[in-house]
Amino acid sequence: MEVLRVENLVKDYGKVRAVKGLSFSLASGEIVGLLGPNGAGKTTTIEMLLGILEPTSGSIEVLGRPLETHRYEVVQQMNFAAPYALLPGNLSVKENLMIFALLYGVPNARRRVSELLGQFELESLASVRTGLLSSGEQSRLNLAKAFINAPTLLLLDEPTASLDPDAAARMRQRITTEARKRGTAILWTSHNMYEMETVCDRILFLFQGRIVAEGTPKELVQKFGKEDLEQTFIALARGFFAAE
Repeated sequence: MEVLRVENLVKDYGKVRAVKGLSFSLASGEIVGLLGPNGAGKTTTIEMLLGILEPTSGSIEVLGRPLETHRYEVVQQMNFAAPYALLPGNLSVKENLMIFALLYGVPNARRRVSELLGQFELESLASVRTGLLSSGEQSRLNLAKAFINAPTLLLLDEPTASLDPDAAARMRQRITTEARKRGTAILWTSHNMYEMETVCDRILFLFQGRIVAEGTPKELVQKFGKEDLEQTFIALARGFFAAE
């Protein structure tokens, strides 16, 4: 089942065109990596998908419904996590999750919050004020919040950037297990190429607002004749910068 369809998405900031006609789709249960150097348009794209930014032109559909005209219904099926999207620091971990459970109208909210506290290793921190958490603990809380409503579409912007390698590996496992179980489609940005090779079914490589390469991690590595996805990323970025 198709969860997300983006057609000819454009975003201008004055005379600067940050996103230049993106078209792609995500299917139920699919994890797609959105890669590219800094300034490629990844976060701008995610903010348009969330409805935070209004596209200059183009269309976004979630479960066949246009985001532009069905935003309230659509966002109920979505969620988001990023290191810069901090939750209220004066509330405890459990309070933050309960508030989002109520905002999303989650059935059996207390049970769902309890499940997520366990899944994302937050049980011992349940009564701690969020503002006192380390950056890694805040990242785990953001991920728990992102799954509170069992979203059909999940947008992850560098979700493990603040985690040590062991914690990041555990969180990747939690994310992929939960997503596969529920058929959640995920659009995932990261600069960790090992992470992308590990979790992604497909990669979209952005450069200056355009998709310039697409395929499975293995297909891209083979196509460009490199050893791994990190070397492929470097080759693509340097190649396109040199061509400018």
